[in-house]
Amino acid sequence: MIVREAKLLNGSKTQYQALDSAIRTAQFIRNKAVRLWRDQPKVDKARLSLLCKELAHNQEYPWVKKLNSMAPQASAERAWNSISSFYRRCKEGVNKKGYPKFRKHCRSVEYKTSGWKLSSDCLTINFTDGFKAGRFSLFCNRETREDLFRLKINRVRVVRRADGYYAQFCFDANRFDKRNYTGNVVGIDLGLKYFYKDQNDNVAIYPKYLRRSEKRIKKLQRRLSRKFVKEKKPQSNNYHKARIRLGKTHLLALACRR
Repeated sequence: MIVREAKLLNGSKTQYQALDSAIRTAQFIRNKAVRLWRDQPKVDKARLSLLCKELAHNQEYPWVKKLNSMAPQASAERAWNSISSFYRRCKEGVNKKGYPKFRKHCRSVEYKTSGWKLSSDCLTINFTDGFKAGRFSLFCNRETREDLFRLKINRVRVVRRADGYYAQFCFDANRFDKRNYTGNVVGIDLGLKYFYKDQNDNVAIYPKYLRRSEKRIKKLQRRLSRKFVKEKKPQSNNYHKARIRLGKTHLLALACRR
């Protein structure tokens, strides 16, 4: 599977709030699936899939029905993936079992083949479920744009980050690397001062972007901790501004590493 990413631009405040509502709904469904697994014995993937239909027709949760019918199934699949991974680690005898937990701050919602529509020129995407987030412009590189034209999209994830909202497009594709095998063998040594060095003394320098950003990150973390007030709900606007500023700095450090 290939995953390409594009930033969602030119949306209003109401549109981004609609995306937040969809993300919170996906988090609610996943937590309900984990709760059902904890409360009832012998819960399998089919039972979690049936739970999505029950929540959609439950009058206590009218907002669940706004989400596209395939998006709750994707949230239930995420819950089942964590449950099945827990079972697998228990059988393997791993020390850290990874017991499924409730999500407090979920940042994504996943659509399958419906609930969204891509324009013919692949410049905009329109979310058509009950939350009515509407149309957004797609900002991406040339490689992503070509894949949008060329490959079939199986899933679309909406991801919220500190610097905005992104759409991740998942494609089913096989990668073919056309190279001629020469039979030559090269020894490679990984190091701390350099990324690697081969037997011919060719060195790839490790740029250490995170180390360069540590001073700025530590400074912003201190500012964030000073603005945090214990047992206060919600926190102040200045706290959230400092939190977003710290998140953007972390994203910048990760982007440099890529």
